[in-house]
Amino acid sequence: MMKKILLKGPFIAATMLMTGTALTASAANEATVTPRFDAIDSTLTIPAEIYGQFAEHLGTCIYGGLWVGPDSPIANTSGYRNDVLGALKELKVPVLRWPGGCFADEYHWTDGIGPKENRPVMVNTNWGGTIEDNSFGTHEFFNLCELLECEPYLSGNVGSGTVEELAKWVEYITAEDGPMAKQRKANGREKPWKLKYLGVGNESWGCGGNFTPEAYSNEYRRYQTYCRNFNGNKLYKIASGASDYDYNWTKVLMKNANRQMDGLSLHYYTVAGWNGSKGAATKFSDDDFYWTMGKCLEIEDVINRHDSIMGVYDPKKRIGLIVDEWGTWWDEEPGTVRGHLYQQNTMRDALVAALSLNVFHRHTDRIKMANIAQIANVLQSMILTKDDQMVLTPTYYVFKMYTPHQNATVIPLDIKTDIRKVRGDRNVPTVSATASTRDGEINITLTNIDLNEPVEVNIPLADVKAGKVKGEILTAANIDDFNDFGQAEKISIRPFDGAKMSKGSLRVKLPAKSIVNLTLRK
Repeated sequence: MMKKILLKGPFIAATMLMTGTALTASAANEATVTPRFDAIDSTLTIPAEIYGQFAEHLGTCIYGGLWVGPDSPIANTSGYRNDVLGALKELKVPVLRWPGGCFADEYHWTDGIGPKENRPVMVNTNWGGTIEDNSFGTHEFFNLCELLECEPYLSGNVGSGTVEELAKWVEYITAEDGPMAKQRKANGREKPWKLKYLGVGNESWGCGGNFTPEAYSNEYRRYQTYCRNFNGNKLYKIASGASDYDYNWTKVLMKNANRQMDGLSLHYYTVAGWNGSKGAATKFSDDDFYWTMGKCLEIEDVINRHDSIMGVYDPKKRIGLIVDEWGTWWDEEPGTVRGHLYQQNTMRDALVAALSLNVFHRHTDRIKMANIAQIANVLQSMILTKDDQMVLTPTYYVFKMYTPHQNATVIPLDIKTDIRKVRGDRNVPTVSATASTRDGEINITLTNIDLNEPVEVNIPLADVKAGKVKGEILTAANIDDFNDFGQAEKISIRPFDGAKMSKGSLRVKLPAKSIVNLTLRK
């Protein structure tokens, strides 16, 4: 049996959860999604940086995931895996955050430059006690960003570093002349790189130094002062912000340092808790699934509350909210290295990604970047690797499906939908949607989280004349399906023919547990 759902578009999200009402199923089993083309604000676009990635020296994210070294038998370009490079280029990765994470505040950049044989080793005490040989350092990271044609986002060491150390790192990377530039040139890089995004510390309330917000705000002001702009390179300075519900951290930082920052970070994980089991990535009940959807969507309330606090000190929204760690966090896969955070990735994770991106789209007036954790082999990753094999996860395919929304203009939608009450006293809408327009095309992405029931959606197009509709779908036979090594893909983007034009509207048969993207052209 289908459920009757009324949808009127994607960009009013926060009110959707408050005003959505359960609708009774009818014989017609129809739903309506009405884009508000008359309310489009051409200045309100979806920053490509919302689709940012995050690579930390953690497990096999860097070593084995992105980097195998030039002497590896695995096909590579100057040490970077060819298969991974190709896959990431398909995603049009806009920005990459590095070297952490918690690792950033133990990382000393001078250990990772110069001849490989002269680089000292260290113990990665945050993540499994792994020996870090520093063979992937500053040059390797910035060269990777050039290969991917993405912006580097550097996370600086405040916890165990010094002001001088971070200042000299910025100079080494971006200065045309001077002692740091001379050292860079001696190490093989004549021209300076461009560095736009600079994070001053990471999780400074925890693994980045256990600061109080008052103490960190003073340290932030001091550190950022000495991070200079060289040769026309303009730094976008990001302060280490709150963990999910810590609204006092945001209040203190905004009060004490708002004039010195361009962005303030926020971390939010879809996780069952930080003590004990987080649950298996591939084995869960229907109740667990719906709870996950509710926990994922709770980020919207968290964003609204942080935004409200920021607005007291920054009403014109000059300072961006940077969600530079987000995604699902499950127990490590059995048999893998403790502390390496390797987890599988199911259709459940794909739906978390889609719902989260829809939320970010609704808040682009404040959110200027987001970086899912992480790019390879760690947490909710895009890619899994094992020796010379590579697997593309369901989350990878969500990001690929959403690429048309990068830098596109938002099309507002008012959303009313069935509301499901789930564990933890959360209300979860059955259908989520987002829409945008770019280069004469309209993209409408619909998500149905119901595990069993399809929904038939009617999308009135007003005066829009769309002659062609192209559809694609991401779904699975089972919600716990995943892609694995040595097996045919169970989850990948496939053509979708369930959308038909009829009398000025678009009718869509939206399957259960699915994500559908529709591209409309004249």
